[in-house]
Amino acid sequence: MRILIAEDDLRSSEFLAKGLAESGFVVDTAGDGAAAWNRIREASHDLIILDVMMPGMDGWAVLAKLRAAGIETPVLFLTARDTVADRVKGLDLGADDYLVKPFAWPEFLARVRTLLRRRAGAGPEPLQVADLELDPVLMKARRGGRPLDLTTKEFQMLALLVRHQGNTISRDMLSSQFWEMRFMVDSNAIDVALGRLRRKVDGSSANKLIHTVRGAGYCLEVRPNE
Repeated sequence: MRILIAEDDLRSSEFLAKGLAESGFVVDTAGDGAAAWNRIREASHDLIILDVMMPGMDGWAVLAKLRAAGIETPVLFLTARDTVADRVKGLDLGADDYLVKPFAWPEFLARVRTLLRRRAGAGPEPLQVADLELDPVLMKARRGGRPLDLTTKEFQMLALLVRHQGNTISRDMLSSQFWEMRFMVDSNAIDVALGRLRRKVDGSSANKLIHTVRGAGYCLEVRPNE
């Protein structure tokens, strides 16, 4: 699942992004309100984490624009502003939760997962192709009812392929999404990772789902047995 962090303090942003990535989420960051709004328009997110006090467009303004545009993505305010008036203002503007800094990481992560579960309960498009099923909140996958033993990165790659089923995902896109040193990643490393994922997902099944698109990347789709 994809999360946007809008936070002008670089150290805080890096801490949050690292922790969420280690917990299995794809993370985007923005250092001010205007950058956050641009990110929101460029990509779909499952959760937005907003600081209130940001240069230029503050968190209040970002949230107001979101809701005015009809975007119902859950929003968690994460801020040092701890007055009751601030909390009420955030919730009245349409925030889904409000957490005051400093905070305990387990509580923050629990609130993130709670908001994502609520969003999942609202009926997003299911992640399923043929007999492959993915639970993006719990980050679990099953094939033919059998649980798949996937690492966090493997689950994220599989979810990306499923969300873009029938379309080719390039090695560059995989590199930029899942490897921090993306400009130094050998394409062979990506092929090895996808080969491992394919063995776990397809195994000895006659109905292969993950396919190599020669010279381009990878594609997940149902193809007639040859």
